[in-house]
Amino acid sequence: MEIKLIGLKDIPLVESGDNVGEIIKDAVINQNYELKNGDIILIAETLISKAEGNIIKLDDIVPSDKAYEYSEICKKDAKLVEAILQNSNEVIKVGPNFIICETLHGFVCANAAIDESNVDDGFATPVPENPDESARGIREYLEEEFNKDLAVIITDTQGRAFRVGAIGTAIGCSGMDPLWVRIGEKDLYGRELETTEVATADELASAASLIMGQADEGLPVVIISGFTAFNHLMNKKSNIKPLLRQKEYDVFR
Repeated sequence: MEIKLIGLKDIPLVESGDNVGEIIKDAVINQNYELKNGDIILIAETLISKAEGNIIKLDDIVPSDKAYEYSEICKKDAKLVEAILQNSNEVIKVGPNFIICETLHGFVCANAAIDESNVDDGFATPVPENPDESARGIREYLEEEFNKDLAVIITDTQGRAFRVGAIGTAIGCSGMDPLWVRIGEKDLYGRELETTEVATADELASAASLIMGQADEGLPVVIISGFTAFNHLMNKKSNIKPLLRQKEYDVFR
């Protein structure tokens, strides 16, 4: 098996109202890349949020008493803390330079996944309001333009419990199941798998993150080609929900 990662060059700095699907189409054509059935297009969430006008102007925020309280603990600006609180269902832990919380989408991560990088000073980008819907719209546009069966995954960079460093994580998807349930299959010794479930969308997001980078690489869109399990996982009605662990089974809370 061979999997290829192709970073799309010359993606412009996106502004509110821009058509991300059209931008990706133009980049694919300009790069002389031929989209194939089963190609998976991974897009950094900041690009989606900026195009959808989902940007926070920090100076417009009035911090609450709770924001000032948490600000003293985590040493973050109280306005940013208030933005985190407004984009959270629950605060789980506050510590040095972090606030672990559950976002309005149900993701458990640091700082409600609000990002101050790759955006103008004084602004921040929260997670897109509906990453699955964003992915679906882009997928349908590109499938119609190129007449191919595709998948789109919206990615974010997040940390993990008990591990140092951030990795690419899927926060929205369309066109393929994000979770590959392999229960009932056989291992190399013929034993039946009883619990094996693979977070395929997260693995693909992590692979794409190697190309996207975390600084000034300027490659917010990556195509993964040659992932043969796509045929098994293809699902036009998919969403990210299968990857969200139910709270009663979350042993870290």
